[in-house]
Amino acid sequence: MTTVTTRTVEYPADGLTMIGHLALPAGAGRRPAVLIGPEGPGLNDFQRRRADALAELGYVALAFDIHGGRWFTDPEEMLARCMPLLADPDRMRNIGHAALEVLRAEPRTDPGRIAAIGYGTGGAIVLELGRDGVDLRAIGTVNALTTGRPGGAARIRCPVWAGVGSEDPIMPPEQRDAFAAEMQAAGVDWRLVVYGGALHAFHHPTVDQTVLPGVGHHPQHAQRAWRDIVGLLAECLPVAE
Repeated sequence: MTTVTTRTVEYPADGLTMIGHLALPAGAGRRPAVLIGPEGPGLNDFQRRRADALAELGYVALAFDIHGGRWFTDPEEMLARCMPLLADPDRMRNIGHAALEVLRAEPRTDPGRIAAIGYGTGGAIVLELGRDGVDLRAIGTVNALTTGRPGGAARIRCPVWAGVGSEDPIMPPEQRDAFAAEMQAAGVDWRLVVYGGALHAFHHPTVDQTVLPGVGHHPQHAQRAWRDIVGLLAECLPVAE
């Protein structure tokens, strides 16, 4: 197995001290890098392992924080934090930019070869980075079919891949249609994969917390969605270039 080095990184954003997880691949040279945005409850070990897995593939990976080190187990508390954030593109962009600066500042990062992936709230944040014109090689999101300000998607400069469960009540068919219409009108190279029978947050294993209705793990589709994201990175951000 490839030797991966990890460390915690602290940085300010959204009036909080964010606590991210940086994973570095073996070797000493610069590598392409991936920003990873977590689900609404926050950054936990599952998301940190995503960064480690990408580092094993040869990427510098930063799983960024959105709640100042907190992981919400109470869905009402989580929604009270996330809903105002999701309604404020500037706050989302500020959180994303702060994490991106940390990733770019890492000496192992090739600053011209960065992609961003995200889940739920973290996915909405990386989409806003794209709408803000950030130079990314790819954007991948799961359960984050959020639409932006009118015309904003025209500033997206890379392919966008999005995955969603067919039975996700939080991202219903009309939301899928709105997202697709936004991407298509902006001329984005976009793809949308609908995973049959999957609920919201189907990609995340069950954890010891109260969950909202319409949320549930689908192990098979979770593996497929991860393979699809790794495939997106292999296409748009190959380790050897």
